[in-house]
Amino acid sequence: MRRAGAANLPRITLAVVTIRFAGILVLAAAAAMPAADEGWKPLFDGTSLQGWKETPFAGRGKVEVADGVIVLGAGSITGINWTGPFPKSNYEVRLEAMRVSGVDFFAGITFPVRGSYLTWINGGWGGTVVGLSNLDDMDASENETSRRRTFQAGRWYRLRLLVVDEGVQAWIDDDLAIDVYLVDRVVGLRPGPIELSKPFGIASYGTTARLRKIEYRELPAGGRPAAK
Repeated sequence: MRRAGAANLPRITLAVVTIRFAGILVLAAAAAMPAADEGWKPLFDGTSLQGWKETPFAGRGKVEVADGVIVLGAGSITGINWTGPFPKSNYEVRLEAMRVSGVDFFAGITFPVRGSYLTWINGGWGGTVVGLSNLDDMDASENETSRRRTFQAGRWYRLRLLVVDEGVQAWIDDDLAIDVYLVDRVVGLRPGPIELSKPFGIASYGTTARLRKIEYRELPAGGRPAAK
């Protein structure tokens, strides 16, 4: 549901804030930052669900570790939650995800930002929508982060998420899929079961998914990594 007045938000305003956020990244690229492979901490040991718990979704599929990957079995919605410490801002997450079968999102990543939470949807709404839920009470199929992408079953995709106080960037492989400035925006989760994924969780919907190489690292406040 759209927030009152959101439908009348001028298009130029959205363009300006996107450019503003991108400009901040360019100006800060020279700031002291970890090297590309520095500071990453594993969240998955490749053999067990240590540090994770199964998200208690109704109608969920089976969660297991097999062949060095986490398998989210097809269910109404199936997921895992990280149970250890996790930053609230100024961090990056990266992982690899695969849709094995099904036609909806195979990597719905719920994460903290600006005192609330968002979900980065990959492959939703019939299998192709990428975006953030929710911005200004609009979900990933409605707000300006929404885009369509074809995902091949059985193919690994590299996902990388950057969260700072001012906004969010996200990459699929080497493609910058999301670049959004969040100051003065209403940020929150889509009402419903995804609330159970807080504070950091990964879920699939009606889809069997595989996850591996899940890592995160904290970033200096105000810092940004240079673009890949």
